[in-house]
Amino acid sequence: MILRFRGKKISSLVTVVPQHETRFEDELGNFNFSREKSLRLKRVMGFDRHRTVTGTTCASDLCLTGVRHLVSTGALDLDEIGALVFVTQSPDHFIPPTSNLLQGRIGLGRDVFCMDINQGCAGFVIGLIQSFMLLELGPIRTVLLLNGDTLSRRACQRDRNIYPMIGDAGSVAVISNDSAGLPITAFLQMDGSRCEALTVPAGGFRMPSDASTSIEIDVGDGNYRSKDQFYMDGPAVFSFVQTEVPPMIDAVLSAAGKSRDEIEYFLFHQPNKFMLEKLASAMHIDPARMPNNVVENYGNASSVTIPTNIALNLASSVTARTIPTCMAGFGVGLTLSALVMDLGPMTRCDLVEHQDVRQAVGVS
Repeated sequence: MILRFRGKKISSLVTVVPQHETRFEDELGNFNFSREKSLRLKRVMGFDRHRTVTGTTCASDLCLTGVRHLVSTGALDLDEIGALVFVTQSPDHFIPPTSNLLQGRIGLGRDVFCMDINQGCAGFVIGLIQSFMLLELGPIRTVLLLNGDTLSRRACQRDRNIYPMIGDAGSVAVISNDSAGLPITAFLQMDGSRCEALTVPAGGFRMPSDASTSIEIDVGDGNYRSKDQFYMDGPAVFSFVQTEVPPMIDAVLSAAGKSRDEIEYFLFHQPNKFMLEKLASAMHIDPARMPNNVVENYGNASSVTIPTNIALNLASSVTARTIPTCMAGFGVGLTLSALVMDLGPMTRCDLVEHQDVRQAVGVS
């Protein structure tokens, strides 16, 4: 599906990461794998360190830190917000919607439209698409797009295929109308027939959690996990990305009337460094134009990897000028999403740390 928008922009962006950092070498003892092979895995996949939450910190707490930051720096006026979209796979509760909790904790008015979206790797682009559609509604002039996940709580620390790459993070993007904005082109596809390639089997109503689902077992390749924890079919996901993403990018660029040379940066979801290097090679794109350094510094925080990418690599540029970009998310669902749009100049583009203290916005 191709979607088109005009007159929309990201006014400000902040990514929030936990303070708690762990290095790959410090976790080698958790894995049923030799040190030599583990270090080879580190080099190939780009593992180095990752940020994970502690205590009872939720994705909503990370996003609230981002909201506080934008308010305190003058980049966000809470009275202008007409809608709040929260994209996550790790909500605070099944009921109520976390977007409603956020609306209450931030202190937004009762007329603010609140929406939760259950999406992962493609979630930032999907959140942008939803935000753009909301801006087409007359009363809504500013949308607060929040992305956040704390999937480290659903990853077994003895699973070397998953845990070293997992990171937790939140992001806040202020989406607004821009009368001078250039056309935006989006691509979106879903393939639920392959959804079991990335899943947490237990914990919902199909397979409620109980004592048996929490038992961590050797799944046959020296990795351990329970049915309550994150599972990834690595070869299937790798094949999906390498075969489906290049034609998706060709399709969205063609629909936008753009060539690859007209795109300054390809801001892709970052499962790991290896996968991004293979994509850049297959698509004949200079790796410098497809940054791949998020996982090695912060970990893979699902839908927050693209905002982290922007804040980590482009902050000084995107606050000073306009940058032609192609964003792409791919993974859980299985879902494909891409967006061709100009970024900047933004009022703020920051990467900040979260202190593990609950604090309301706008109140003492």
